[in-house]
Amino acid sequence: MIGRGGSVHRLPLKPSRKTPLAAWSHRLGALVALLALICAWPASAALDEKRALRESQAAIGRVIGDYRLTDAEGRAVRLSAFRGKPLVVSFIYTGCFQICPTTTKHLEQMVRQAERAIGPGTFHVATIGFNLPFDTPEAMRDYGRKQGVRNANWSFLSPETGSVDALLADFGFLREATPAGFDHLLQVSIVDADGRIYRQVYGDAFDAPAFVGPLLELAQNTPRPAGTLSAIVEEIRLLCTIYDPASGKYRVNYAIVIEILVGASVLLVGMTSVVIEWRRRRRVQAAPGAPATRVSDAR
Repeated sequence: MIGRGGSVHRLPLKPSRKTPLAAWSHRLGALVALLALICAWPASAALDEKRALRESQAAIGRVIGDYRLTDAEGRAVRLSAFRGKPLVVSFIYTGCFQICPTTTKHLEQMVRQAERAIGPGTFHVATIGFNLPFDTPEAMRDYGRKQGVRNANWSFLSPETGSVDALLADFGFLREATPAGFDHLLQVSIVDADGRIYRQVYGDAFDAPAFVGPLLELAQNTPRPAGTLSAIVEEIRLLCTIYDPASGKYRVNYAIVIEILVGASVLLVGMTSVVIEWRRRRRVQAAPGAPATRVSDAR
């Protein structure tokens, strides 16, 4: 096995009496042992994505506990301190060198767009490290600096060791350790001013309407429960709009509208043709002298 530091200690070589065949056999045996060690990693390390999504969705409507955390400057912070305004929460681990930085940079872009549409200072953002003891306040501060976050309303936080599992469970956030780090769902949680999870947004490059829309609803005090008719209508409205960074507002995405209209027209024409043909056959069958449609068995 390789040590944590990755150093390799070499001993003075002694004359070997092994034949070339024996030497190759020894190397092959070591390689097989290494492969067996890798394959012996617990099968449970793979994240069950369906279960992770169920847990995440089940958290919607849940009031988050008042957990104690530490900010990047070493100050104690409670989640209740963020109440009164919507709160955006993302989970990362600082040892992640690709996915987490990518999602954080995308979130930073979405936050800037949301602030342009809703107004700066109308919501808080919190990025929480879950890999203790490594995600220290210093590590979180360095992580935020590397991602170029310069937002006064964005906090990088470290939870307490004894409460990190309960904190993640409240948000419906599952993670599984792997040889490369952690597998976890890419989710951003939007919490309302009362500390209740309002929406979960997924992916490393989600669209602006999926993120800005819920924040706008909360800012305007017009929340829509998930799954209701009004929420579905709102989702359709957001689907048909596109964010314009130049104006900081949403505009109609005519390409999507045209696609929807064309699809609806094709569906309507198809259904109309089916109905016309069905009625024609009914008239033919009902006409006097029409041939019988039932054939009796020959005797």
